[in-house]
Amino acid sequence: MTSRDEPRLADAAEIAAEHGLTPARISGLYTSRTPNAAGTPFPETAGQRGRARLWNHADVTAWFAHRGQARLRSHTPPARDPQELLNAAEASRFLGYKNPNQVTTYVRDHPGYFPAPDHVEEMGTADNPYRRLQWRVQTLTDWMATRPGRGKRTGATRSAPALPDVPLDGDPDELLGATQAAVLLGFKSVNSFSSSIAQGNLPHLATPDALSEKGGRRRWTRRRILDQAAQRRAGR
Repeated sequence: MTSRDEPRLADAAEIAAEHGLTPARISGLYTSRTPNAAGTPFPETAGQRGRARLWNHADVTAWFAHRGQARLRSHTPPARDPQELLNAAEASRFLGYKNPNQVTTYVRDHPGYFPAPDHVEEMGTADNPYRRLQWRVQTLTDWMATRPGRGKRTGATRSAPALPDVPLDGDPDELLGATQAAVLLGFKSVNSFSSSIAQGNLPHLATPDALSEKGGRRRWTRRRILDQAAQRRAGR
């Protein structure tokens, strides 16, 4: 436990989840000593958890509060039919991202940050199925107006939904989803959990034990999650 006088430390996965970025991007901001709009370089590290760098959470929050986002803020999307459906790559370009995979990254690594698709088309074959996700232009423009990181907007909410209570002493072979795993591992949000996996900080859970029949969502046994939780505590 951290005492009240000790600063809260956060790794790249946790910081990335809070600011809608990837863990690799956070590491890049640090290694390049990227300055924010006030000219302040990205904060120095304040510790380490295993191989993961740790930063003073308050320092990073203050840095992001003065971070310039001029390019995206000044981007004016092209005029399109509000009901037109765009795939992930088209949506990325419409929103002004240079990386055509940006929307795909949001959906995969930051559940809840980007809006759910308006249309999902099941494609492929029985042996190799895949889904094509599409968003209406209106959905994308609404998100641009209230996206996290642009400041509080009227009618916008940025608080993550409360996580449920998950018992430690349940069936060790029961398959649990990301939300339940996040609780047992001590994360404050599913976003932080998903980002930590993407960064490689949860090696026991890198490969799921099963995928759900609907949507192919990852599932792990309670035993593996608790083993990972014990290793995570030992590395603090």
